[in-house]
Amino acid sequence: MKPAPFDYERPASVAQACRILSEADGGATVIAGGQTLMPLLNLRMSQPFILVDIGRIAALQGVSRVGDGTRVGPMTRQADALDDPLLAAHLPALVTALGHVGHHQTRNRGTVGGSVALGEPAAEMPATAVALGAVLDLTSVRGTRKVPADAFYIGPYMTALEPDELLTAVTYPDWPEGHLVLFREVARRPGDFALVGMVGAAVVENGIVTRAGLAWFGMGPTPIRMRQLEAALVGAALSGLDAHALAALGVADSAPFDDHHASAEYRRTVGRRILARALREAFALKETA
Repeated sequence: MKPAPFDYERPASVAQACRILSEADGGATVIAGGQTLMPLLNLRMSQPFILVDIGRIAALQGVSRVGDGTRVGPMTRQADALDDPLLAAHLPALVTALGHVGHHQTRNRGTVGGSVALGEPAAEMPATAVALGAVLDLTSVRGTRKVPADAFYIGPYMTALEPDELLTAVTYPDWPEGHLVLFREVARRPGDFALVGMVGAAVVENGIVTRAGLAWFGMGPTPIRMRQLEAALVGAALSGLDAHALAALGVADSAPFDDHHASAEYRRTVGRRILARALREAFALKETA
């Protein structure tokens, strides 16, 4: 099929893009890498009146240090982010997750911000933003508001992004040098969306967990932060941790569902196992069962 007719705009600045979105009154759609949007357009599941191509807005591209964090421009290509030295130094969990996003070919077009803004529940980038405590800049003609990633996702493909707003930055707070990275996912094939996945980071100082950020993907209608598990970890001594009990606590924060790929029970069982394995390997815990 071919897309329904639409006008095409290619603004040169954030201000121009926001003005177009405002004047379109909900009839415009932003295209970043197009890896999801183009199939939706071709299937006429998305029929905007105006397609706003933000590909040439320089302010939306690249990785930079800002205060106590790292800013990722939403138009940063996933392949470029994978090779970025700042992300490798400061956000190894993000780089690890990026290596599981789609395929080499799609990462050359797909963008970090496009994936974050889309809010696919089984995708790596939204869950990573939640786990690491990212803050999203949402800009419109009214100004810029900052929204924590764990408040951004409302439902399947539903976010706090208003029709006239543009995602203009994803800022990840610093995690101390040497922090632990936790990542596991199970998918039918490499590059597919995960049936079950988890991502996160943790800090251990003198045998005590001092900070933890963990989230599920593919385990509910949105990326889901493991709040109960984080609370149980922070302040706990490694010598007293039980990976199996912690994994059960992590699964309690999920909301798995049945679909034609897997049952909710499968997701709970596999989620508990991969989380226990990730915790055990990250913290070098001894087997307790």
